[in-house]
Amino acid sequence: MPSAVSARLPVFPWDRLEPYKATASAHPDGIVDLSVGTPVDPVPELVQRALAGAADSPGYPTVWGTPALRDAIVAWVTGRTGAVGLAHRGVLPVIGSKELVASVPAQLGLGPGDRVAYPEPAYPTYEVGARLARAEPVPYRGSPTELDPRGLRLLWLNSPANPTGRVLDVAELRAIVAWAREHGVLVLSDECYLELGWEAEPVSVLNPDVCGDSHEGLVAVHSLSKRSNLAGYRAAFLAGDPAVIGELLGVRKHSGMMLPAPVQAAMAVALGDREHVVEQRARYAARREALRTALTARGFTIAHSEASLYLWATRDEPCWDTVAELSKLGILVAPGDFYGAAGDRFVRVAFTATDERVAGAVARLA
Repeated sequence: MPSAVSARLPVFPWDRLEPYKATASAHPDGIVDLSVGTPVDPVPELVQRALAGAADSPGYPTVWGTPALRDAIVAWVTGRTGAVGLAHRGVLPVIGSKELVASVPAQLGLGPGDRVAYPEPAYPTYEVGARLARAEPVPYRGSPTELDPRGLRLLWLNSPANPTGRVLDVAELRAIVAWAREHGVLVLSDECYLELGWEAEPVSVLNPDVCGDSHEGLVAVHSLSKRSNLAGYRAAFLAGDPAVIGELLGVRKHSGMMLPAPVQAAMAVALGDREHVVEQRARYAARREALRTALTARGFTIAHSEASLYLWATRDEPCWDTVAELSKLGILVAPGDFYGAAGDRFVRVAFTATDERVAGAVARLA
């Protein structure tokens, strides 16, 4: 049997949470699961109609997406990020952002001797992608401009960040882009929470104040999972340097990485509508405020958390102690060390549960 690829990977972190999930589930009023940031609100009706309307799609879809979808992506990125000069050659739909994060180092030909850097604490799949390609994973704290650029082929940014909710400002992003270009390092900017700024306005790496009039060496990663409740659709896309996008398109054509045609139609409609995004933001804002108030009243400090769908909370104790105590209240949260050693005294609290479950958590915290 060939050597197991899974042996290169870390232990799947969520399996470690099962005993605490069992404790929380035993609460008389049921579990309030704030551990995973999965949408619970309905898919917007206009998106559902678009999906159903394209259900009679017997032929193969294209990897590059329909012209209508590419038009929608270009229009949204241009309008939302301020990007200039973006055209069809600079965009590419992908089958959810996690698939892309996990596979892109290998798709770009990285391997032994190459280094992939990502922030710590961070979404664990950045490390997974490096390991699947047999490249060296390099977590960094602080600014990536302090990294040794030798052998560094790919630099991940994540703003707004998961799990911390931190936002990089224009000056920080501009300095990072200049440094990366100087050293020939490709920047992939995970911007999946761009629409969810609360105390700061997130800025894309494609904004001309950051990158000038060129997208050279830059690719932004976007998702409709959070802004449009489309996690179940696996609807995401890339935008940026046409040379990098073209390389990925060529690889993905051979690999058959095609987004289903009905999902492409639904994506185009979702990107063209702002009203449902405003409505969903209002839901999240109310849940965020309720949980933030309840947690601080119970002695937690909230760090960063100026954007995204999470509160990065601490009582300056080992994260698993916090997880255990909250599980006895029927509340399940994610331990910060899931996201690297820098999170070992924090927990990540998602505010993606229903209004009823969030109200239950608030009552229990009181």
